[in-house]
Amino acid sequence: MGGVPSTPRWGSAAEMRPAETAEYLIGALVGEKSYPLASDYWQKLLESPLHLRWPSHRVLQASQLFAQNNCKTRHLAKILVHLAWCLQECVSASGVPSAALVRALNALYISSVFLKYFIENAKSDHFEELHLSLDENEAKPTSFSKANFVLLPFNLFVGSSGEATRSPLAENSLNVLLILIHYRKCIETDYVKDRGDHSSEPLPKEDACFSENPYCKALENAQDIEFDRLDVEGNVQNGPLVRLPFASLFDTLGLYLADERSILLLYSMVQGNSAFLEYVLVRTDLDTLLMPMLETLYNASRRTSNQIYMVLIILLILSQDSSFNASIHKLMLPNVPWYQERLLHQTSLGSLMVIILIRTVKYNLSKLRQDVYLHTNCLATLANMAPHVHRLSAYASQRLVSLFDMLARKYNKLAEMSNNKMHMPNGESREEDNLPEDTTAELHIYTDFLRIVLEILNAILTYTLPRNPEVVYAIMHRQEVFQPFRNHPRFNELLENIFTVLDFFNSRMDAQKMDGEWSVEKVLQVIVINCRSWRGEGMKMFTQLRFTYEQESHPEEFFIPYVWQLVLSCSSFSFNPNSINLFPVDLPLEKQDSFVGEDGQKLQSGGLNGLEQQVDVLV
Repeated sequence: MGGVPSTPRWGSAAEMRPAETAEYLIGALVGEKSYPLASDYWQKLLESPLHLRWPSHRVLQASQLFAQNNCKTRHLAKILVHLAWCLQECVSASGVPSAALVRALNALYISSVFLKYFIENAKSDHFEELHLSLDENEAKPTSFSKANFVLLPFNLFVGSSGEATRSPLAENSLNVLLILIHYRKCIETDYVKDRGDHSSEPLPKEDACFSENPYCKALENAQDIEFDRLDVEGNVQNGPLVRLPFASLFDTLGLYLADERSILLLYSMVQGNSAFLEYVLVRTDLDTLLMPMLETLYNASRRTSNQIYMVLIILLILSQDSSFNASIHKLMLPNVPWYQERLLHQTSLGSLMVIILIRTVKYNLSKLRQDVYLHTNCLATLANMAPHVHRLSAYASQRLVSLFDMLARKYNKLAEMSNNKMHMPNGESREEDNLPEDTTAELHIYTDFLRIVLEILNAILTYTLPRNPEVVYAIMHRQEVFQPFRNHPRFNELLENIFTVLDFFNSRMDAQKMDGEWSVEKVLQVIVINCRSWRGEGMKMFTQLRFTYEQESHPEEFFIPYVWQLVLSCSSFSFNPNSINLFPVDLPLEKQDSFVGEDGQKLQSGGLNGLEQQVDVLV
């Protein structure tokens, strides 16, 4: 590709050498003459091998000339139409024809070069500046719709052999899809109001009006190609209907969830498309999706904060379903090769999920700047899982009790700091006592976290104790960690059930006559035997804790910058940093440790004592 080409040689393009042919055709593209959409010029351009190596100043000159003439030629709109046709031809054929693939790649590359220039040098944020509409005398294309722009990237991303996902065409199609479905345009005419003094001010963002995103709507309405909901339920779908191979999409996502864009696509599907979420929940091989996501959390130190949050929110959405929580404890894993701390043999997927979520909290606690929202997401998922826990492994049970201990240590430290600050004489301070002003607020947050962990333990002991002897053993083994909180006004009611269980099993242990020391096996044997006679007498019933995920009303504040960060980090194009306003460009994407948006999503609790009904999280 390059800038203003030399004056084209007037003659048959076939008589020229390939490089000269490309030079001539690019010159015609950026020139003043408008070529109709049906002209054979487009086929010659897109089938020509584009191996030009022009210096950057020539690329700039060509882009300037293209922008100057595009308002008359409408060549940008026309090449995008041809790109859509080429992509449609690629996915409609049983085998991808090489000619169609070459045309698609060339159209994608050419349009990307000029779109990059338009984006960097746009004088406003209006689409009209791109002149994407065709001339009135030009026949409008009718052979494709918006059910296709959404479908094409999916079909390229989903391949029966998995090879399609490795092609540049598939990856760039996925980039385009993510940009399209997460874009929201504010209608500016409704964005100002009269203050009464003949002046105007911006409307609050909750009052702002947004145009409907047809691509997002098409994604939400997408149905499985193997199942016709219309035939079964007789319902009429609103908006464009896209049919996707859910089975292939499920399997392909499982292969490529190490890619952050695939995580975002999975989030978009399970959050926005109820049909796909239902499909995922009835799959018996949930490890296909969960294992790579749990591995991502395991390697959190090498992942971006945004990627970790996307994974946690997907897990939270899945944990809202009781059948999911039950089935993950029935699926046994022979081993977990990427887990390095210890060998995990014949561990249930549910036990592994508990282990990894607790490990994520522990990792966050070890950081200098702790993320409260990460704790909230992890604990919310564990709380949803708790009433359905079945035969939790010994290691997972130990980690669950150690989670209370970890949070209790943090709570005690904050309480001590807060007490020292209250009893300090006015004006007196020490360098080591430089406390944040919101210590009291942080203390309240960790009080709520401890309550959630106690609610989790209560749910297991109340609903599933006979099926979880290892949990009972772990609580008995570390019962001293609960003792300091027994009379605490915020925890005593939740600890009553735990001490009821401890009293029951401790008395059974005391009744046993043992020669020599108690071994782990002997203690566990007594617990298993007495679990059969457990009737839950004296246990108080609490309202079952349940968290649901709700996307914020203005998700674009997070997703638009986030998607563009992902696209730019994976793109072969480098944009002018001075032209990027969506996010700070002085920080590399992989080094960022905080979120772009401030209001993205919402985590909503279904009735939790001590916690607000809605907890904002930064996604």
